[in-house]
Amino acid sequence: MKKVQVIILFILFPFVIKAQTDNRITIGTIEHLTSKILNEDRELRIYVPNSDLGTISSNQKYPVLYLLDGEAHFNSVVGMMQQLCNNGNTVVPEMIIVGIVNTDRMRDLSPTHIKEDLPVIDSITAKNTGGNEKFFEFMQQELFPYIENKYKTEPFRMLIGHSLGGLTVINALVNYTQLFNAYISIDPSMWWDHEQFLNDCKTKLIQKKFNNVNLYLGIANTLESGMKIETVTKDKTQGSRHIRSILALDNHIKNNPKNQLHYKSKYYKEDTHNSAPLITTYDAVRFFFDFYKLNITMVDFTDNGIAFPIKMEKHFENVSKKMGYKVAPTEGLVNNYGYKALEKKKMDQAEYFFKMNVKNYPDSANVYDSYGDYFLEIGDKPNAILNFKKALSIAENSETRQKFENLQKQ
Repeated sequence: MKKVQVIILFILFPFVIKAQTDNRITIGTIEHLTSKILNEDRELRIYVPNSDLGTISSNQKYPVLYLLDGEAHFNSVVGMMQQLCNNGNTVVPEMIIVGIVNTDRMRDLSPTHIKEDLPVIDSITAKNTGGNEKFFEFMQQELFPYIENKYKTEPFRMLIGHSLGGLTVINALVNYTQLFNAYISIDPSMWWDHEQFLNDCKTKLIQKKFNNVNLYLGIANTLESGMKIETVTKDKTQGSRHIRSILALDNHIKNNPKNQLHYKSKYYKEDTHNSAPLITTYDAVRFFFDFYKLNITMVDFTDNGIAFPIKMEKHFENVSKKMGYKVAPTEGLVNNYGYKALEKKKMDQAEYFFKMNVKNYPDSANVYDSYGDYFLEIGDKPNAILNFKKALSIAENSETRQKFENLQKQ
């Protein structure tokens, strides 16, 4: 009976967490999307970045992270991403996070239809399996357009899934590669359908090219007592089937690097199937975006010239090449450094930062207001008026209006 209980965790555990009722802290919104493809209403949990430095520009765009089992993992993933993107020294890009809440998990997150694979999957449960194709159709034709029309997004998508969700991630990677740029598969149920799906994946992983595609595979410690990771592949019992199937996928990918997949895996010895998601996601995004962090030193802070803003500019040029689209430092970050330079009378540096923001966010009233403050500081009245006027033409602001009118009276 013990082995069957272990398998139940990998299939039917509902991943339910108690919803927060304390309205003093808000990390996102709950929205509903009516799907004609799935013929049902789907709940979405959506987070849009709002860092301490502030996303001042309403035109700030973000990559999108799509999270399966949204009811289980949304809070933890949002908290983790906020931590990695705070204090003005972003380690990974800020991202919109879309948690997809389940209705029929077994249906949506299984790639093939089965009659009955294990004792815990009865004929009623198995009846609706194999809904991955429709689920991806829903994502591509309904969910993506909904998110990309409502929110300001960049052309970069990530998919994260755990257990059956991890299986769905592998299916997306192999059969719907173009839908996402990065994939995180956490302890996936690769044993599905007597490993026939795994074998199909192996073939396609050899046949296809995955240039500029990222995959991180997290492997939890689901070994039975007395088993070792070094020898478990030789075991033939039901209890080791889950981890053996994942190791088979891992070894296959590592032994076939010519498909150009940007790949990394890790065995989490100290983590179980249900504790692995957060640490795997953390390690995965650090792996995907190891080029993203701007290393700011004391020399940068103490320099009186323009070396620091030039360094930032060149860094994000490199980031843009890696991401496949133009990535600029956030308006709030640059604005903050511009005012710090202004406060310390580093006028050349302040001007460079403010001009950088004008170049990157030309539709933001704030960048012209800030640039106007720079001209006020150096006593250039005509250019100060010009920038305050430009800011007001984009958006009315009482402080900007006051500065503008005061200058006109002088």
